[in-house]
Amino acid sequence: MDSEIWRTGMCFWVCLFGFLSFNHCVSSEGEGIGGGTTEGLVRIDGKEPIGKIDEDFVCATLDWWPPEKCDYGTCSWGKATLLNLDLSNTILSNAIKAFSPLKLRLGGTLQDKVIYDTEDNKEPCPVPFVKNTTAMFGFNKGCLPMKRWDELNSFFLRTGAKIIFGLNALPGRTLKSDGFATGAWDFTNAESFIRYTVKHNYSIAGWELGNELCGRGIGTTVTASQYVNDTASLHKIVQNVYKGVGPRPLILSPGGFFDAPWFKELADKTTTSLDAVTHHIYNLGPGVDQHLIEKILDPAYLDGIANTFRSLQNILKTSATSASAWVGEAGGAYNSGHHLVTDAFVFSFWYLDQLGMSASYDTKTYCRQTLIGGNYGLLNTTTFVPNPDYYSALLWHRLMGRNVLSTRFAGPKKIRAYTHCAKQSKGIVVLLINLHNTTIVQAKVAFNSTWSLRHRHKSHKSHRSHMQKKHHSGLRSSTERVRGDTEREEYHLTPKDGNIQSQTMLLNGNALNLDSSGNIPTLEPVFVNSSQPIIVAPFSIVFVHIPYVVPPACR
Repeated sequence: MDSEIWRTGMCFWVCLFGFLSFNHCVSSEGEGIGGGTTEGLVRIDGKEPIGKIDEDFVCATLDWWPPEKCDYGTCSWGKATLLNLDLSNTILSNAIKAFSPLKLRLGGTLQDKVIYDTEDNKEPCPVPFVKNTTAMFGFNKGCLPMKRWDELNSFFLRTGAKIIFGLNALPGRTLKSDGFATGAWDFTNAESFIRYTVKHNYSIAGWELGNELCGRGIGTTVTASQYVNDTASLHKIVQNVYKGVGPRPLILSPGGFFDAPWFKELADKTTTSLDAVTHHIYNLGPGVDQHLIEKILDPAYLDGIANTFRSLQNILKTSATSASAWVGEAGGAYNSGHHLVTDAFVFSFWYLDQLGMSASYDTKTYCRQTLIGGNYGLLNTTTFVPNPDYYSALLWHRLMGRNVLSTRFAGPKKIRAYTHCAKQSKGIVVLLINLHNTTIVQAKVAFNSTWSLRHRHKSHKSHRSHMQKKHHSGLRSSTERVRGDTEREEYHLTPKDGNIQSQTMLLNGNALNLDSSGNIPTLEPVFVNSSQPIIVAPFSIVFVHIPYVVPPACR
């Protein structure tokens, strides 16, 4: 069939549930006391992207904490970290393989107390992280035996993980009583470790220097000017060690909380030695806070972190550096999170909003604290069973493409809306998050630019080929019939029994559970005719793939 051209101002309706009727009375106010149904408008400008994320934007962390790490009387880490994680666990392997690939950042608070037990290491390799209330971070130094490093790399190779390794940045420095760590970084042990890694052909995507030593620092602080010199040293080491070995890993720093003057000095003076500026986010406060859910459901509170993304974006744009912005660690609530909040359905509201917001400010990678460990893991610390956020992350990874489109929502304030070009397929994907507990939202989508919208019917042959590609990614079943271009795909996420503190997530009404072999379930969409409306249920999340809309930013 010939192409049809729809001009700007054309609106089309998209719907989440075919069984919900559009013929409701609607409120012009949006929220409504006691719930009900209201309208909203998603405005998308698809002329050009406002940001571009990495293909492997979704990242997760593995930390160093021992089982003795406790917060507020709760010990939530168990054997779920780098030195004690069961690398033979089938669920763990399947969870990582499902991303193909998953970027993993190895690091955390204790990384600046790790000794690498290479052959030329002169320092004794102590028992890992013995609890000591008088020591910085509450633990003595720990050691990474090379045998464990070999085991980890064998695991990473089997699962296809891409590794960012956080190096100890404190050797050689003197810790002062005023909170500063002075002196240059002694990179002897780190260089030996990097050489060992290269000698054994272990693949590292990036080396990151230090953890939370910037700005006011956690435990201690290194000045920006010293960090510039130390980052240059790391860059030189990597250049030398990887000479003739490709590809060269990225150089990342500082891996800490955003401090505008500190980050500006780093960006201005690391014009060629730094590939990514990494910062951490725990904007919800301590895990013990009893108001975490209230904060997550408050759009104004969620918007507060935008200033950080915006400020860092402006710093990088106005400096001579070619470095990009990464979120190197984000757990939302610090000190290990909060059980039945940061490991429950409700946290997907915060998490997906973070992914959408950070991407709109040109953040390239977003690393979730943690893959496993604490009360904020994508996987359960004990059973390894995926928590709801695991499925949210996997859907984002499979659906949301690199190009980010400017998106505005007119209607209820508790609707969050983000749009990307589709990943490895035609069209766009709209993400809608309904933070309201009773209000149903009927969402209309419009394009407010002067570009033309192409609606093209592909041949049955090319369409079948596209379906096969989608099946290989785990998003479709092999029994699906060929769909017309006037249908779209929807992925509707809700909590079991409507309880947002549930640890079971439903996809299109079906519980997401592992099978008896520990395999990740197939994430299948429902198909809805384009003439039907989008109805966003209360306390729900929706990914809508619209394959027949191809704006200029997605061509």
